[in-house]
Amino acid sequence: MGWMRDETGLDKCAANYTPLTPLSFLRRAAGVFAEHEAVVYGPHRKTYAEYHARVTRLASALAGMGVRPGDVVATMLPNIPAQAEAHFGVPACGAVLNTINTRLEPDTVAHILDHGEAKVLLVDPQFLPVAAQAIEQMEGPAPTVIEVADDHAGVHATGHYTEYESLLAQGDPGFDWVMPDDEWESIALNYTSGTTGRPKGVVSHHRGAYLNAMGQVISWRMVLHPRYLTIVPLFHCNGWSHTWMMPLLGGTVVCCRDITAGAIYDAIADEGATHFGGAPIVLNTLINAREDERRDFDHVVEVFTAGAPPPAATLRAIEPLGFNVTQVYGLTETYGPATECTWHAEWDALPEDQRFEIKARTGVAMPFMEESTVMDPETMTRVPMDSETQGEIMFRGNGVMKGYLKNADATAKAFRDGYFHSGDIAIQHPDGYMKILDRSKDIIISGGENISSVEVEGVLAAHPDVLLCAVVAKPDDKWGEVPCAFVELKDGHSADEATLIAFARERLAGFKTPKRVVFRELPKTSTGKIQKFQLRALARDL
Repeated sequence: MGWMRDETGLDKCAANYTPLTPLSFLRRAAGVFAEHEAVVYGPHRKTYAEYHARVTRLASALAGMGVRPGDVVATMLPNIPAQAEAHFGVPACGAVLNTINTRLEPDTVAHILDHGEAKVLLVDPQFLPVAAQAIEQMEGPAPTVIEVADDHAGVHATGHYTEYESLLAQGDPGFDWVMPDDEWESIALNYTSGTTGRPKGVVSHHRGAYLNAMGQVISWRMVLHPRYLTIVPLFHCNGWSHTWMMPLLGGTVVCCRDITAGAIYDAIADEGATHFGGAPIVLNTLINAREDERRDFDHVVEVFTAGAPPPAATLRAIEPLGFNVTQVYGLTETYGPATECTWHAEWDALPEDQRFEIKARTGVAMPFMEESTVMDPETMTRVPMDSETQGEIMFRGNGVMKGYLKNADATAKAFRDGYFHSGDIAIQHPDGYMKILDRSKDIIISGGENISSVEVEGVLAAHPDVLLCAVVAKPDDKWGEVPCAFVELKDGHSADEATLIAFARERLAGFKTPKRVVFRELPKTSTGKIQKFQLRALARDL
């Protein structure tokens, strides 16, 4: 107790303690910023008062459908207003939000719906065919489907399901939000490939979402009324918590359905977008935009970029166009960004090569993360900060997930020895800044999407001509990385590259399909283990 030995009467009570939740950000904004623009998308322009009312109606309508606290509500939506509203409306009725990657194939979507036991599924008409196939493949009870039309994009309702606006009309604008009694309660369920074929369900809590959002305001040096452009899919780590973050500052969410150079430049020029997050592929898209896609604008746009670290050449090319890029790093298990390359003024005077090399560093822990460091996973000791010794990036703090849903073994493995093990290999510089050398061995990051090499290998191995196969990352100017398959054929069999690519495309999402297939004997150890590091070296030269 130290000097204060008598704390009689110094107890938690309603006056001095409230569980942390990002729901409180929108409740406050509805009063403080009532008439300020909250969400814009073409003709859809809602103030914070209107945003709050729509979220409240959504929470009420879901409760009226029988959604109870702890139930899961899933979405298959692009970056449109309904997806932003779901980030508040679903937890506001006590439920858990499960935003599903719209690029996944029906089999994986079916697994996610079954595993998460979704009660309701909000779906854009564009993705209804995949959702319908997934529901047919489900083993458990099917969710109730709500169709979310997007007339602005010409994606109209089919009329086969209750439409989203009709659902909102059923809601009570006076509904009393279900605020968490405990900030450890779950707010979101996100599925990530990890290093296995089947995705794992990452469970996030209200406390972590609150602190992640609050911390990124500091990291991004934000002031009142930023205008945030939704480039990061809101199904990916809940859009890096940025939708939860915007009401803190009375910010405006500028929705962007189709991520093209023209759409991004238009949003910056016409909507005054000041911030966005995105993978390096987005930076390359802007750099290589056609003249007719470019627009002039009079302010610097702040960018968080994550995924495969952008090469210095990309940073050198994007800066003069009016963008200031900050490298961040994180995982679904850390609510998105958890480290940042915090900039020091003295670096401004460095030669360009050195300056951009520093900008591409993985960086240091963000303010909400207690610790982020590089450790030897065997000895659990920190590696020397000598810019050479390799180790695994590990995290500890409130910005780490609760664990993996229904997977105690995977959770225990990820949290062994008191740290979250990222599986990513890095070095640490003397100033503490980390630099990723290679992502997890089995993960390929293509356009910001994680691809499990094990999953792709499993599909290729099912072809009757394939004896052995291994899939690794091949560098790609557009996507950062793409899957490259190395294959040994069975004696007397003759499948060619086009045949195997077509075979995989029928069974996998397009972004998971190998872009190259190389036929050769696979390098192996004396025990028969395939030496993927040799294949990665070969893929780099293809």
